[in-house]
Amino acid sequence: MHIAKENVDVRMEIPGAVIRQQMDFGDATGLGKISGECFTLSAGVDTTPLFEGLEGDLCQCPHWGFVLYGQLTTTDAQGAQETVKTNDLFYWPPGHNVKVDVDAEIIMFSPQHAHSPVIDHMIRKVKG
Repeated sequence: MHIAKENVDVRMEIPGAVIRQQMDFGDATGLGKISGECFTLSAGVDTTPLFEGLEGDLCQCPHWGFVLYGQLTTTDAQGAQETVKTNDLFYWPPGHNVKVDVDAEIIMFSPQHAHSPVIDHMIRKVKG
């Protein structure tokens, strides 16, 4: 799920401030502590080989985030793809891979108990 900033409902607008809110943007029930993450990624980065060995060879952690710039495409277990780009808010449910289409920088919020093991797995894959 993703939505362009311009499509998020404006709840309040006063001189110097615009407050937008997207209701029902994922469910964090029971997910524990959340980590804030900043990723700077080059075009061509593909998580597919990095996630091999995880359940379903996919990241099984949900993420909520914002694309500062660039473009990324996720692929889920059924092969469905979704592309997010500059200024999109996004929610990636568990069970995805990510490919960077255009150099990108994203901010994500993830349950740290679920995402830290994924990051550790990627580090081990890169180290060989």
